Amino acid sequence: MKKQTPYIALASALAVAALVAGCSGMPSTAELDQLTQDILKTSFRDQGQAKTDRLVLDDANRECMNADVAGKPIDEKVAKAIEAANLQTIKWPSDGKFLGDWKEGEKIAQSGRGMTWTDAAGSQNGGNCYNCHQISKAEISYGTLGPSLYNYGKMRGVSNPDAPESKAIVEYTWGKIWNARAYNACSQMPRAGHKGILNEQQIKHIMALLLDPQSPINE
Repeated sequence: MKKQTPYIALASALAVAALVAGCSGMPSTAELDQLTQDILKTSFRDQGQAKTDRLVLDDANRECMNADVAGKPIDEKVAKAIEAANLQTIKWPSDGKFLGDWKEGEKIAQSGRGMTWTDAAGSQNGGNCYNCHQISKAEISYGTLGPSLYNYGKMRGVSNPDAPESKAIVEYTWGKIWNARAYNACSQMPRAGHKGILNEQQIKHIMALLLDPQSPINE
């Protein structure tokens, strides 16, 4: 017998739940949520870099999803608590140096590879930055889910990333890349450092792409 895809299995189970509900009362939202989670757990398996722990919702995922389903903003106090908790997860550069090589950062920004079941364990992922952001004028195709990053450092007055007056922007940029939910509870930006998508050195290269005055972003 051919195995059902997760989506077909989910649809079938929900259809059964709806049929049962017609006879014995509508199941609660919590019961439907649990049914969905149970189906997902039995429909996926660990393979390569793709692990089933991606199905586990943390507090931020859960609260933001619930607010989205309800069609209203997340509660302000809950949002602040999520941001505070995620801020604590940020790991700062082990050697105190924030910037790497912007040329390597450009390669990472261009690459969308990684985190799929076909990627070998230990292989480096790309940042896939162009999927959501404009970064340089030379790029003619880019996503618009996130703001344009062209002239990111220049617009913020970072002519020397090592200068004391640049510290706040440099640290914010690092934190935003490491775990965006430290600054926006329901940010859709991947938590690159926190989730292990990019390693410390890769983030340094992305930082250089954004803040180095020699980077084409700041030309």
